Amino acid sequence: MNIMENIYEKAKRAPGRVAFPESQEEKILLAAKECYDKGYITPVLVGEPSKIKEAAAAYGVSLDGFEIADSTDEEFLDTLITQYIDQGSLLGAKGLKRRCEDPLYAALMMQAIGTVDICFAGLTHTTGEVILAGQTIVGLQEGVAGVSSIGIFDIPGYSGSEGSLLAFGDSAVMTDPDEQELAGIAIAACDTVTALLGWTPRCAMLSFSTDGSIEHPKVDIVRNAVKIANTQRPDLKIDGEFQLDSAINPEVAKKKVKRNSDVAGRANIIIWPDLNVGNVGVKLVQQFAKADAYGPVLQGFRKVVGDCSRGAPVSELVGNIAMSVVRAATNA
Repeated sequence: MNIMENIYEKAKRAPGRVAFPESQEEKILLAAKECYDKGYITPVLVGEPSKIKEAAAAYGVSLDGFEIADSTDEEFLDTLITQYIDQGSLLGAKGLKRRCEDPLYAALMMQAIGTVDICFAGLTHTTGEVILAGQTIVGLQEGVAGVSSIGIFDIPGYSGSEGSLLAFGDSAVMTDPDEQELAGIAIAACDTVTALLGWTPRCAMLSFSTDGSIEHPKVDIVRNAVKIANTQRPDLKIDGEFQLDSAINPEVAKKKVKRNSDVAGRANIIIWPDLNVGNVGVKLVQQFAKADAYGPVLQGFRKVVGDCSRGAPVSELVGNIAMSVVRAATNA
């Protein structure tokens, strides 16, 4: 069973309620329908009902089994906003109602109060818009300084601690993370991987130095991030700073790491020091190793907020929705 087959099976065992604020988009409707038919989700389409039904009819999508939340209905919005504010929101009712002119904000408030498990968007909203709305309405996970992303490599010919699989982050969101943000990426990555794959995470913070071999301010950021992560989450195995080979190759780790480490040489998660390295690293592995790179998926929110590429095919949307369902089932 490959990685996605495993995730689909997990999604079937614990289906989620997913809010789709981009409910008039053909690919969203088709992906939601496929996920519903396969038993992964209960779809909740957020927006103006007449326009949603018109779009579904135009694209030949049956809405049997779907729910529609009318984000243009005054009574619905007033009740939603009141429930959201009662949870301790610092935002006022007028400002929230104004934001709900975009169904994304209504969907996220539904998620925040527990009406739905997941909000999924990205076809008509940029990643930046999804992140801003998610931070504003859902908020950040405790101990995490910002939203980041994680992906999973399936690398032909690679035989690491999890076979051909290796998780990585952040390759899509945080351009130049400081030590607090880098620690947050590592913590969130551990929780995401545990939820998706059931691994015991062994997370390596990467640098161009291994365990003090080089002194440089860039290396200090990684070292300090390791200390912060270990202080905030002592239950997790997060270690570094390591060069890539020291992180994943046991023989190299024996030579370079002169202390006990649960991670060195056995890492199943690697954390890039910045987006320059992350972007180049992913493309190197894809181009030269012919690896599949699943994701990236957003992480760091209090609840799972799904994002997708505007150019993503329906099959990729289905995979991303299923991953979101699996993560939501364990609150990661």
